[in-house]
Amino acid sequence: MSLQTDKREFNERTTDGIGNPFMRNAVSSAQDSLKTRRLSAATALGDWEQWRTLGQQIRQHTLKHLDYYLEQLADNIEKKGGHIYFAKTKEEASGYIRDIIVQKKAKKIVKSKSMVTEEIEMNHVLMEAGCELTETDLGEYILQMDDWDPPSHIVAPALHKDRRQIQRVFTEKLGYTGDESPVNLARYARTVLRQKFLEADVGITGCNFAVANLGAINLVTNEGNGDLTAAIPKTHIAVMGMERIVPTLEEMEVLDNLLCRSAVGQKLTSYISVIGPSASGETDGPEDFHLVVVDNGRSGILGSEFNEALQCIRCGACLNVCPVYRHIGGHAYGSIYPGPIGAVITPLLGGYDDYKELPFASSLCAACTDVCPVKIPLHEQLILHRQNIVQEKRTSAAERLQMKTAGRLLASQALFGKALRFANPASRLISRHGRIARGPQLVRGWINARDLSQPVRQQDSFRAWLDKRKGREGQ
Repeated sequence: MSLQTDKREFNERTTDGIGNPFMRNAVSSAQDSLKTRRLSAATALGDWEQWRTLGQQIRQHTLKHLDYYLEQLADNIEKKGGHIYFAKTKEEASGYIRDIIVQKKAKKIVKSKSMVTEEIEMNHVLMEAGCELTETDLGEYILQMDDWDPPSHIVAPALHKDRRQIQRVFTEKLGYTGDESPVNLARYARTVLRQKFLEADVGITGCNFAVANLGAINLVTNEGNGDLTAAIPKTHIAVMGMERIVPTLEEMEVLDNLLCRSAVGQKLTSYISVIGPSASGETDGPEDFHLVVVDNGRSGILGSEFNEALQCIRCGACLNVCPVYRHIGGHAYGSIYPGPIGAVITPLLGGYDDYKELPFASSLCAACTDVCPVKIPLHEQLILHRQNIVQEKRTSAAERLQMKTAGRLLASQALFGKALRFANPASRLISRHGRIARGPQLVRGWINARDLSQPVRQQDSFRAWLDKRKGREGQ
């Protein structure tokens, strides 16, 4: 899998999402549940807005001094006998990981949940090299068994599947003979995965945050698979986006609190782990530790008008309040990063050629901005994308002409008044039962998802009412 999960046109993907009632019900239910739990967990912390401000300050400070903290991280990892590799591109990142595995003649790989490994197409590269790779996060494992079905949520990747679908996958691919009980399905998966952990030559994890002054990484999980992936195999490879770093444990504690409460509504997840190279003489942990720091376009975002997008801690809170995500689901975004944050960062990492529609997949209600634990102004960044797309003339000529005409019309009081006078009779040909039923491209884009009322007659308009009122008051 790569950054792009679906090469179909955006409209085709959204039509599939809107036409999938099970997915929409599952997303709606999850959003409602997670919203309630997040509010409860946030309230328990105290002054939530003050915590958000602190999280924002930590992320902005770290990004401003990113070169210093990355150098400090590298020095401390190497002092402990670990290895760190800075990868400019996804090819360099996945190539370095492949080379380690080939050098060690490793064949069996276990992997915990990591979005950035999907971004760099690591799974594909390793399987091409002849490795047996197993996802150990339960949601990701379900998707792998279902022929690598793409994830639909940052935190809950298999959100779009129900227990019957999972039972079918396990029966067909794993020989499962039990019922559809979530407990029994999870118990069976655990039995299979435990053996995979014990047989693995290399464990690969993501990284929630790297701790610069410790030369270590922080993993936040609920299943314990991250710890098993890092501890049991003799070699541990961690992969992180270059921005996912904190100065000390103190800042890590703040961000972990924000992350856990925003992602799943927990005060803390079941496992908060700090992992690094094993000290001399220690018997626990891997014999060999590697950290791969991935750029893959992030340095181009750093210091730009989209710099605040790099503050993201991948909690998924913005997905859990987004009305557009609620209706079209994660697969409609065609990216491993769905929802509002995906609509911001995917075009930055993948370019406008493939993802120019995503910034328009938003109502700009700003619910995502209000809920973000590190105060990323997501709706403002979506507007910036839209401005760039228009300035680069990536919209159709017809759309540009329509918008230019509308701009002139709305900028002139005289023209706007004349347009109102003729709006009602002109709209009769494209209206039905008081609603606009058809029209040019811009109108179709609106009426496909919303009701657009037919303009009222001039004598019934608000302006006419206001003029009459002013006339009575002047008498």
